Amino acid sequence: MAKTMEQSVNVNEVSRISTGTIVKGEINSPNDIRVDGSFEGKIISKGRVVVGENAVISGDIICDNVDFWGKMTGNLFVKDTLALKEGCSVKGNLNVKRLMVELGARFDGNCKMLSDGDFEKVSGKEADDKKVGGTPIQA
Repeated sequence: MAKTMEQSVNVNEVSRISTGTIVKGEINSPNDIRVDGSFEGKIISKGRVVVGENAVISGDIICDNVDFWGKMTGNLFVKDTLALKEGCSVKGNLNVKRLMVELGARFDGNCKMLSDGDFEKVSGKEADDKKVGGTPIQA
């Protein structure tokens, strides 16, 4: 019998913006982030960002991976995989290594496919050399 490995995520290490919550500013986190409310500003994470169906984001997201169901006006900088889910809407540019688009997902902007070294170049400009968890943002 083959043993499968599952990535376990400690629920206490996931930052969450709940439905009905409105946040303006900048989030820098070494952990995963889930947005179900409204956010205006910049999200920088060394983990996964999950944007729920009711989420509305105005600003940029810079992270390793994104699962996107909500609505956004802004740019995405994704080191690995961006998954645009059915019903989502993105107005802005996509800078990703890998892109998954479900039927019914919408985006209005340009898409640039990044190589391994490109993420640090494009996200570094956007992150303004911010630090996350005491270490440089470069993931």
